[in-house]
Amino acid sequence: MSVNVNDDKAALRDKLDPQTYRIVCECGTERAFTGKYWDCKTPGVYHCVVCTAALFDSDTKYDSGSGWPSYYAPLSAAAVKERLDTSHGMFRTEVVCGACEAHLGHVFEDGPPPTGLRYCINSASLALVPR
Repeated sequence: MSVNVNDDKAALRDKLDPQTYRIVCECGTERAFTGKYWDCKTPGVYHCVVCTAALFDSDTKYDSGSGWPSYYAPLSAAAVKERLDTSHGMFRTEVVCGACEAHLGHVFEDGPPPTGLRYCINSASLALVPR
């Protein structure tokens, strides 16, 4: 799907609930332990809520204890893009959808093997397609 969150925010405001819009279009964050997928164990593939691109497989999901869905790897190198985030006086790596650039969350270097990465993703930016 050739949608980009920066192209038509008015249409996305009509399509998405206010929290989802704030997260994917304005780089918001949901409160820990409140998202629908933080403790979800259903096998499947997590897709972008904006453009439906496949992002993460449940096989790479793990309990990081952070309160957000966490994955040690995206579905492919092209599934997500990374950007420097210096908001709130911090230096973090933001993760956006590789297809539409919707804000997903952040990636940290404190994850499990085999990558050592923790993709900490907002539930509101995801849609699970069960196997």
